[in-house]
Amino acid sequence: MSAEPTPSDPVEPAPSTPALADLRPAPATPGTARLTATLASLRDELVAIRRDIHAHPELARTEERTSRVVADRLRQAGLSPRLLPGSGVLCDIGPVSGRRIGLRADIDALPVNDTCGLPWSSTHRGIAHACGHDVHTAVVLGAGLALAELAEAGGLATGVRLIFQPAEEVQPGGSLDVIAQGGLDGVARIFGVHCDPKVDVGQVGTRIGPITSASDEVQVTLTGAGGHTSRPHLTGDVVFALGQVITQVPAILGRRLDPRSGVNLTWGAVAAGTAHNAIPSTGTVKGTLRCLDVRAWQKASEVFHSAVEQVVGPLGVEAEIVHHRGVPPVENDERSTGILEAAARDVLGAESVLLTEQSLGGEDFAWYLTKVPGAMARLGTRTPGGVTYDIHQGDLRVDERAIEAGALLLARTAVLAGGPAHAQP
Repeated sequence: MSAEPTPSDPVEPAPSTPALADLRPAPATPGTARLTATLASLRDELVAIRRDIHAHPELARTEERTSRVVADRLRQAGLSPRLLPGSGVLCDIGPVSGRRIGLRADIDALPVNDTCGLPWSSTHRGIAHACGHDVHTAVVLGAGLALAELAEAGGLATGVRLIFQPAEEVQPGGSLDVIAQGGLDGVARIFGVHCDPKVDVGQVGTRIGPITSASDEVQVTLTGAGGHTSRPHLTGDVVFALGQVITQVPAILGRRLDPRSGVNLTWGAVAAGTAHNAIPSTGTVKGTLRCLDVRAWQKASEVFHSAVEQVVGPLGVEAEIVHHRGVPPVENDERSTGILEAAARDVLGAESVLLTEQSLGGEDFAWYLTKVPGAMARLGTRTPGGVTYDIHQGDLRVDERAIEAGALLLARTAVLAGGPAHAQP
C-alpha cells in the first residue's frame, strides 16, 4: 500500500448541471427510488468532480492526484478505500462476507492535446481525457456513493467492490496490476461502462459475446546484404521484401484464420533506407493485429510468424519478428449482459437499450473477464440532435447527464447481480 496522500485540491460545485430527468422522466420502477433520489442529490458534485479530473489529467501509472480525489470522497462517505501501489483505488461496500460484485472505472488520460474549448479543459499541455475516463471515474464513484447509502439502510444484499484502475491506455494494462494486487479476490461478477459519443445520452449499447477486439502490436525487421539499385540480384532486397510482407501477410491471415473471427492486420509505420539509388541493409514495418474471437487470437501468433517466414524465405533476407500480446477481446457473458440490460430498463426506461456494434478497438477490461464473468456497456454521451464526436480526439465533448445515467445503471446492476435469485432477471 502506498503512503497516505496529502488531501486533494477542493472541488467547486458545478452550477446549473443538467438533470437526467430533463431528458425523460425516471421510470417508476420498484426498488430504484432510493438510488434515483440519491444520485439526483449528488448530481452537481459528481459533475464537478468529473470536470476537476478532466482539468487535471494524468497519464498511465501516474494517476496519483486522481486517486486522491476518489479516495478522499469515499472516506467522506465513511468508507475505507485502499490505495494501490503507485495509483489506483479499491473500495468495498456492504456485507463483508461472501461474494462481491465488481464495478470498474479506468482513470488514466491520453497523450493528446485538449481542444474541447470548455472552461474545464486540460491544464496539462499534451494530456487530455479524450476517451472519457473522467466520466467513467465519476460514474463508478457516484454508483459507489449511492450503494453505500443503500447499504447503510440495509438494502444491499451483496457486497460491492469499486475498482478505479490505472493504465488502461497502455500495454500491458493496469487491469493486470489490479488482478495481481488481489482486486478480483472474492469478486463473482464484474461490470463497467465505456463512453460512446455515437449514442444519445440516456441510452446504452449492449451485446452478448465480443464487443471489442484483441489488440496486439507486431513488428517485422528484415536484414540483408544491401547494395546499388542497379544490381538488386546481388542483394537481399529489403525494400522489396518489406513490400511483400506488407501486402501478402494480411492476406494469408485472412485465409488461415476463420473469417468470422474479424482478424485484421493493419500496418501503421514502415522505414527503410535514405537514398533513392541504394538498397538498404535493414528495414522495419510495424502494425496492429486485431481479432474479435479469442480462439482465433490464440492461434494468430503462430500463423503470423509462419506467414512472415514463408513470404521472405525465397528473398534472401532474414526476419526478426516481434509479436507483443496486448489484450484479448471483451467477451460479454450472456447472464451478465442480461443483468445490465434489465438494470438499464429499470432506471433509464424500456427503450434505453440498443444493440452495440462490435469494435476493433482494444480494452483491457477484457482481462477481468478471463477470470470472472461480467459485461461492459456502451454509455451514450451524445446530446440528442447534437454533434457526434469521436473518442481519442482532443475535441471530445460529452453530455454530462451521462454521469447520472451511468451511475444509476451500474448501481442498479450491482443490486440485481447481487440480490437473491428470485430478484435477478
